[in-house]
Amino acid sequence: MIGRIRLWSGYVLFFYVVTHLLNHALGLISLRVLEAGRLWFVFIWHNPIGQFVLYGALTIHLCLAFWSLYRRRTLRLSRWEWAQWILGASIVPLGTIHVVGTRLAYELYNVDSGYPWVLGSLLVSDWTSIARQFALPLAVWLHACIGLHFAWRLRPWYAAWLPALYAFALLVPIAGIAGAGIALRDVAELAQRPGFLDELFVRARVPTAAQIGNLYVIADALQYTALGLLAALLAARPLRALWERRAGVVQLSYGERRTVSHAAGLTVLEMSRLADIPHASVCGGRGRCSTCRVRVSSEDHAKLPPPSAEEQKVLARVGAPGNVRLACQLRPPAGRYRIVPLLPASVGPIEAYRRQPQAHGGEHYVAILFADLRGFTSISEGKLPYDVVFLLNRYFRATGQAIEAAGGRVDKFIGDGVMAIFGLTGEPRVACLQALDAARRMALALDDLNEAMSGDLDLPLRIGIGLHAGPAIVGEMGYERAAQITAIGDTVNTASRLEALSKEFGAELVVSQELLDGAGMDLPSAPRHDVEIRGRQGRLTVRALKKATDLTAMS
Repeated sequence: MIGRIRLWSGYVLFFYVVTHLLNHALGLISLRVLEAGRLWFVFIWHNPIGQFVLYGALTIHLCLAFWSLYRRRTLRLSRWEWAQWILGASIVPLGTIHVVGTRLAYELYNVDSGYPWVLGSLLVSDWTSIARQFALPLAVWLHACIGLHFAWRLRPWYAAWLPALYAFALLVPIAGIAGAGIALRDVAELAQRPGFLDELFVRARVPTAAQIGNLYVIADALQYTALGLLAALLAARPLRALWERRAGVVQLSYGERRTVSHAAGLTVLEMSRLADIPHASVCGGRGRCSTCRVRVSSEDHAKLPPPSAEEQKVLARVGAPGNVRLACQLRPPAGRYRIVPLLPASVGPIEAYRRQPQAHGGEHYVAILFADLRGFTSISEGKLPYDVVFLLNRYFRATGQAIEAAGGRVDKFIGDGVMAIFGLTGEPRVACLQALDAARRMALALDDLNEAMSGDLDLPLRIGIGLHAGPAIVGEMGYERAAQITAIGDTVNTASRLEALSKEFGAELVVSQELLDGAGMDLPSAPRHDVEIRGRQGRLTVRALKKATDLTAMS
């Protein structure tokens, strides 16, 4: 909730900055238009409601920024996070004098804080004051854009809108700063007239030298107060660490003989960073992306506090089981825990959403299909590599489309073979029916492919398909970018063996009776065989079909 409040207060401040810069941009037209546009700016922000919203958002955002700094157990940040913090800290010295010299000068001394006063005062100031005024909008804008990038880059629409947002982020500050610069140049030209600046300052009700001195005193006091708060927060951090050690020590075992120990109170992600253990965290530890999630051993999970409502919402979105937690939100009490980060440290924003519930691992009833081209080695002999690749890609596309049309998932292509999984999210009967439908569609697609390429093939392509259903271990397996959801176990091995038996039986399809029973189908006219499967106890009853397209007539 604190993070959301900080984000919405940032939205208010960002809208204020956008309107302010767009007002500056009117200086590209003329001073008259620039000052006329300020009337709309004042109408939005200088009424009681606008001031309450603006200064309330500013106070909340600043206080929550200090609170966020205090809550951090480690200052090991990414380069972008450091950039955002440094830019945010620079806003205080850059913006204090501007705010005091405009808004506070109006409240205390009735100064007309419009463009004549601001631009005229810059003309009689040194170059450092001018540089500070023009650096302020840049620091604010870059700080805001980094924050919005972190907040939005996990949203599904962000990638599509990124070019437009980038153009907006580039053009608005350029137009605003350019407009202010041209307005300053125009005022400087007008100041060549005798008495122009004196008349301008009279109309702006410029404060006296003593009043200006008071304004500088107030600005310095505000800056020293902010600096004092920052120093107090940094000094409180080691004191808090000493206090938290009274609660005991947390030991995290990452496997591979890697164990870290820290005082209770830190999140798992903070412990990983302190120990220089690579750990994914696309959102920067804000509990939004789920990429930092870890699996806790079953016996250790019972010792952990339950997840908050926000953490549970993110975990539910990715279908995480009960022993999976967000490392950025989990603060384990004193004790020893065994954890496993579930995603590689190099994942990006896309991986935060495309992970499926089955990725965490579990047993599912699935139907497995294996298919392999018969005699493809002899067919490919004498063909150019380009022709072989072209032919295989046509075959893979045809079989892949057939599998997906039936409701299955292509698991992998192995040489000239394919493995597919059915039933990752459906009922067992539906999975078995989908597998049979996929085999029929693949046979039809192969017939169409043979007809389309009859002039390029000496012999038509032939295929062998094996189908079996049963429980299998399903989960995301592999390493980094090569990781994918797949299935392992006896069911997978048996389906592979049935595909190999199709050659022995001279059949296009060999399907286990177990899968047919699961689908509620019977193929009485298909030859029945009781076979032994290597690595499997007992015999397995299978049916062999000369053509997989015969499934339509037999069902």
